[in-house]
Amino acid sequence: MVDEALLRSLTPTVIAVLVRRGADFAAAEDAVQDALIEAVRTWPRDRPHDPQGWLITVAWRKFLDAARAEASRRRREESAHAETVPGPAVAVDDTLQLYFLCAHPSLSPASAVALTLRAVGGLTTRQIAQAYLVPEATMAQRISRAKRTVAGVRLNRPGDLATVLRVLYLVFNEGYSGEVDLAAEAIRLARQVAALSRHEEAAGLLALMLLHHARRPARTRPDGSLVPLAEQDRGRWDTRLIAEGVDVLQAALARDRLGEFQAQAAVAALHADARTAAETDWVQIVEWYDELLRLTGSPVARLNRAVAVGEADGPRAGLAALAALDPALPRYAAAEAYLHERDGDPVTAARRYADAARAASNLAERDHLTRQAARLNAQLRD
Repeated sequence: MVDEALLRSLTPTVIAVLVRRGADFAAAEDAVQDALIEAVRTWPRDRPHDPQGWLITVAWRKFLDAARAEASRRRREESAHAETVPGPAVAVDDTLQLYFLCAHPSLSPASAVALTLRAVGGLTTRQIAQAYLVPEATMAQRISRAKRTVAGVRLNRPGDLATVLRVLYLVFNEGYSGEVDLAAEAIRLARQVAALSRHEEAAGLLALMLLHHARRPARTRPDGSLVPLAEQDRGRWDTRLIAEGVDVLQAALARDRLGEFQAQAAVAALHADARTAAETDWVQIVEWYDELLRLTGSPVARLNRAVAVGEADGPRAGLAALAALDPALPRYAAAEAYLHERDGDPVTAARRYADAARAASNLAERDHLTRQAARLNAQLRD
């Protein structure tokens, strides 16, 4: 048997080595896929002592074989070979640069996510399509377009780490669907970026993912319905992930270069630290949202801050903070409904829960909000 996890972990490094040597992205990935097929065929009876070196050698040979088929490819091969003779590839730099390539600013967020999962995550096109609930042919076209877009991009300038982190955050927020757990995959990739870049915001994103993922077992009931944070069974939270997330966050904050992911992770850590919902330190959470707003000015952060103010200073203070925001914001109606209910106004709360349900972006959220409206309407009839 071939260790598939090992092959997946080596794939981004091998692709990046070929790209750095002069292969365009699509050709590099094709060559690496051919090398992986050969590995699956030969390793069970003759596993190499240096699997990564073997894959690089075989993939580069596959690329050169394809390059010789065309005169233009031959010229490119000679040029690339001349550039790379002086020294060996540096795997750490190559892998990080591959992240930068997959998160290239010319790509749409959806294409960047798909390309990252394909090239860096090592997932098959079928697995990615299944995770996004689209036909495999549709995903194949999306990935092919992304490859063409970055085909001529050379990895000779520093990439934008913020874009890489944003792409990984998008992957994480997709959660789970089909046979691929995208949240777990995003954490795996975020660990790599944090280790390779040693940047405090990369650590902040990793901490945020770990702290959110720790609550996952308590987020839904057996029937699939959502469980609000205040009602979750905290005994089901993963304390190991919480401890790791807090450790990673504290190390990042100690560098004293605060960023948005660190601020979001600090909010998540305060929720994780509370033994019960009633013990949540909402005053500190408001302060962290103030920091987040100073960094980003995000309307979503303003909405979340208004809810936190409602918890720290009372629902009317929260409604006052909410009134200053755009009612078209996602989840505005849900936040308003919650604060009106806490303020003792079930009529308005029920109406706004129903409004929020109609605007919900996914079925589970819509079902939860509909149940909230139904619960209050039933109480009003009694």
